[in-house]
Amino acid sequence: MKWTDTLDIAIELIERHPDVDPQYIRFTDLHRWVTELPTFDDAADKSNEKILEAIQLAWIDEAD
Repeated sequence: MKWTDTLDIAIELIERHPDVDPQYIRFTDLHRWVTELPTFDDAADKSNEKILEAIQLAWIDEAD
């Protein structure tokens, strides 16, 4: 997965962190969790606030 795979990342984060409310996650934690995903294969420094926000919003949408 790459940073642009926001929905796939969100789905995997839901599975790995089922007790987390994505509305209150810090972007530093989100960034770390994404880069720790076993299927993630992109450079850690290619993310930015816009990408992290898109992942967070996808996570919120999928969790509902």
